[in-house]
Amino acid sequence: MNANDFKSDLKPVWCPGCGDFAVLNSVYRALAAAGCAPHETVLVSGIGCSSRLPGYVETYGFNSLHGRALPIAIGAKVASPRMTVVAVGGDGDGLAIGGNHFMHAARRNVDIAYIMMDNEIYGLTKGQAGPTTPTGDKTKSTTYGNPDPAIDPCALAISLGASWVARGFSGDVKGTTELMTRAIRHHGFAFLNILSPCVTWRGEEQHKELRAKTRAIPADHDVTSREAALRFTGEHDVLTTGVLYEVARPTLLDELAQIERRARGSAPPPTRDQILQLFQMR
Repeated sequence: MNANDFKSDLKPVWCPGCGDFAVLNSVYRALAAAGCAPHETVLVSGIGCSSRLPGYVETYGFNSLHGRALPIAIGAKVASPRMTVVAVGGDGDGLAIGGNHFMHAARRNVDIAYIMMDNEIYGLTKGQAGPTTPTGDKTKSTTYGNPDPAIDPCALAISLGASWVARGFSGDVKGTTELMTRAIRHHGFAFLNILSPCVTWRGEEQHKELRAKTRAIPADHDVTSREAALRFTGEHDVLTTGVLYEVARPTLLDELAQIERRARGSAPPPTRDQILQLFQMR
């Protein structure tokens, strides 16, 4: 497969200059680099500007309700474990109404990749402050400055138990593609927070400002240390990109398989007729 194999006939309708265009190109390249096949891949999204993405990719896709991308993605993975399942969405979709699902997907270590396009604003609903909007920012809903502290998505993911956490920048397509490929290949819950500027509601200069702030993670960083990973969260003057945290631990499906083996013991797997009979019991 190559990147073009994953392009659908729909044309993106994002605002000119939106960082999500670059993220979409990284998705095409990463799916090809990870060895995915369109008929064996599912993209699930919630609601928001970035949640339009599944329509632009030639795979199975599901555009769900606001904040509900992760439970749908988990259901797809549990129902068909061999499928590659990727959830995509924005910071508002994933950290506000969808924050509870984020917590449980991370702690259960469900084997899916979750790509968050973080523009620090509610773009689709015209510029209100969101969970990652910096404190003090003036928006449509915070005329005198945002009074709330901003959430760092990576700090949250690490604290909740995600087994792979990274930060990327949409302006670095090559670097983002590499991170996305690793996220898709990771066995467990992989969270990739991509800084994706909203030029409409956060200003045309945001792309340049973010590029000036970003720096690569030090080569000697210990990705297995939660404490070391958290040092690169909550940054202001700089924004470190790269893999912050990576550990290996059993996924939800691994644990369920162990439970099934213990429960069944030496008994053979149930037949189709036995399963149907079980569901017909009153």
